[in-house]
Amino acid sequence: MLAVIGLGNVGSEYEDTRHNVGFRVIETLAGEGTRLERRSTYRFVGARIGGRRALLAQPTTYMNRSGDAVSRLAGDFGLKPEEMLVVSDDVNLPLGRMRIRRRGGDGGQKGLASIIQTIGTEEFARLRLGVGAPEDDVDLADYVLSPFDEEEREDAERMIGRAVLCVKSWARHGIARAMDRWNRSEPLSGGHEEGEASES
Repeated sequence: MLAVIGLGNVGSEYEDTRHNVGFRVIETLAGEGTRLERRSTYRFVGARIGGRRALLAQPTTYMNRSGDAVSRLAGDFGLKPEEMLVVSDDVNLPLGRMRIRRRGGDGGQKGLASIIQTIGTEEFARLRLGVGAPEDDVDLADYVLSPFDEEEREDAERMIGRAVLCVKSWARHGIARAMDRWNRSEPLSGGHEEGEASES
């Protein structure tokens, strides 16, 4: 079984913030109106992603303690790190850019840092979604907990849609092919990746 874990913060005040793009990917994968079952430190739903059995999960511990939720999820379902894909925001990538990797450090992302520290390994896949960097005079915490500006929303929504397709590619074809296909610097002309309509 695979697990796709989208990072974010619970609560209506955080729904449309930059920090919650991971949650948005999970909600899009699950489908409109799907209710996630609540456990002690996470909520989840079973799904078929890219033809594979999968769990779609959101930590309910708030971002800085995401590792507690991921550790509990892995224990509850017998998941290995290599069966997990963590989706998070990243201020080191421009808005709309995304990167999927087989492993790696936290890049300053507090949720990823918590997961690495708690489960004791960096050997899990991660999909980082670029939300842009704040201006020099803007506090980083305030920035990631703010909503996208009006002129940014279209790019953010397109990125979430591409992230959903990337997750499906990872589940169906594996990390190497997903990296090769989705780590392009820009979408192809017209805003569509080659063959993306066939990904399911």
